[in-house]
Amino acid sequence: MSISVTGTTVLVTGGTGSFGSTMVRRLLAQNVAEVRILSRDEAKQDDMRRALGDPRAKFYLGDVRDYGSVADAMRGANFVFHAAALKQVPSCEFFPAQAVRTNVTGSANVIEAAAACGVRSVVCLSTDKAVYPINAMGMTKALMEKTAQAFARNNPASPTTVAIVRYGNVLYSRGSVVPLFVEQLKAGRPMSVTDPKMTRFLMSLTESVQLVEYAFANASPGDLFVRKAPACTMHDLAVAVANVFGVEPKLATIGTRHGEKLFETLLSREEMANAEDRGPYFRVPLDTRSLNYGLYFEEGDRRRADVDDYTSHNTERLGVDAVSKLLMSLPELVHARRQAD
Repeated sequence: MSISVTGTTVLVTGGTGSFGSTMVRRLLAQNVAEVRILSRDEAKQDDMRRALGDPRAKFYLGDVRDYGSVADAMRGANFVFHAAALKQVPSCEFFPAQAVRTNVTGSANVIEAAAACGVRSVVCLSTDKAVYPINAMGMTKALMEKTAQAFARNNPASPTTVAIVRYGNVLYSRGSVVPLFVEQLKAGRPMSVTDPKMTRFLMSLTESVQLVEYAFANASPGDLFVRKAPACTMHDLAVAVANVFGVEPKLATIGTRHGEKLFETLLSREEMANAEDRGPYFRVPLDTRSLNYGLYFEEGDRRRADVDDYTSHNTERLGVDAVSKLLMSLPELVHARRQAD
């Protein structure tokens, strides 16, 4: 990171989740003065407090839906990583109003409290499901992105920089498919695959944290960052997991689930037309054009004609051997393999 967090106070919303807890540990290793963890699950907070054993980790019980609890945790913070969200597609489909309250209203609370408390930088975590959304989770995350961008557009003189990062499923994160495959293998059951031809980006928790750190260090107000990543089919991912555990792969195709896409899209063609290639990353700057559409009735944007979306179907495709090698770089999978031996 080109911006040092040494001696600063950092707030991580949703800090007891897969991403949040990884971010907290990385920050503690960078000699921060204090890391604040805001979440609503006191049991997870207690488990994490015991596991960390670090007095610099301060736990705040609260919910991003409640502006007061967000503001209490925010006062005196220098940087904010906003990871709190409802992330499960099925639960958001059954309870879309709850998804709105957490993902949209909760994010607005975080951004507004950060600005009121003089926070230097806020990075909001989004998802591929926000691009061409077909489910409530993706729709609310898309509105979260619009909320962050609207703040940047409407407050150009604000000392608080608000930016967004977007990524797909993170390997071995809570609720992802690889831990499910491992559980099914250990139980001697076939691995359930929705559609063998379905593709997904491959990104580790460490790489997702690095994406946030890059945004933290390089963002201008309203920027969107995406990390380039390879992908594979669900068939090859399942076979690779079986290979790592030294068992014969047995797959059961169950069909595409409600609200699920054949492939992930990290950037739309409209975003790709404006994207800046930064090696491992894409940066999409805030669209600061006037919202007076009368100016654009007669003039369009020719750059979009020959640009494709950035998807898990057209990115670098890994085969079984390469995926197996990638999986063996995950500490969580190595640990699960040792337990199975």
